[in-house]
Amino acid sequence: MAKLAFLGLGVMGFPMAGHLQAAGHEVTVYNRTGAKARAWAEKHGGTHAATPAEAARGSEFVMACVGNDDDLRSVVTGEDGALAGMSGGAVFVDHTTVSAIVTKELAAEAAEKDIGWVDAPVSGGQAGAENGQLAIMCGGDEAHFAAAEPVMDAYAKAIVHFGPVGSGQLVKMVNQVCIAGLVQAMSEGLFLAMEAGLDAKKVAGLVSQGAGGSWQLQNRAGTMVDNHFDHGFAVDWMRKDLNIALAQAREMGVSLPVTAMVDQFYAEVQQLGGGRWDTSSLIQRFRHMKGQET
Repeated sequence: MAKLAFLGLGVMGFPMAGHLQAAGHEVTVYNRTGAKARAWAEKHGGTHAATPAEAARGSEFVMACVGNDDDLRSVVTGEDGALAGMSGGAVFVDHTTVSAIVTKELAAEAAEKDIGWVDAPVSGGQAGAENGQLAIMCGGDEAHFAAAEPVMDAYAKAIVHFGPVGSGQLVKMVNQVCIAGLVQAMSEGLFLAMEAGLDAKKVAGLVSQGAGGSWQLQNRAGTMVDNHFDHGFAVDWMRKDLNIALAQAREMGVSLPVTAMVDQFYAEVQQLGGGRWDTSSLIQRFRHMKGQET
């Protein structure tokens, strides 16, 4: 068992930190909103700290799951940042979906203090975090990954190391690109089924058993048909992730035409007031165009 810190207690981080405490680790949490850190400690035990540096002091591993590049910098750097409290030989594990650029930048700062860095974005959504069934895609030095893997196992279904620092973030970009295309195709297919007078849920149940099957179809088709989107991964966050992927692709000279198109469709969903709707709300564009919103 290890002494750990966990930074960021959103819909993902709160249960992830709870799994670590339940596994027997000694966990100290930090959250920008202190009330949430206190609520976590009341629910799971463990302790909370007023700054990332305080939470990280003496920890063998510091995990983070915050919002974006700037949020990550804010909890890592500066006199109150995690690196200020960590000792040489410790490992920082970043579960945030951020750019490969900021990952390499902060990993370099950590290396100057003899602190390891593993970029480890996750997939599986809020349900995966709550059930301890996340897929974790990792980059970093093999020794640092090997040290962190047993700790991450507390909330993982699958953990794979893909290469040096930044590799995990690149794989997460691939993940989000694939999801965007799938959800757009599902939106088109399900709306076509509904307009044809078919039982769209029944259609989805059959299609999910064949070559057109996917996690998205199995878990989101029903709520898409029911016009229910108050759950899951928010459109605002998906657009953040897709823009990271599109920027990386431009730097590499790679064209992602479908991803760019779907990103703009998500922008339309935001304009409909759906920034906090689940990503499956792409189907709302069709309802809006037909005047069928309910």
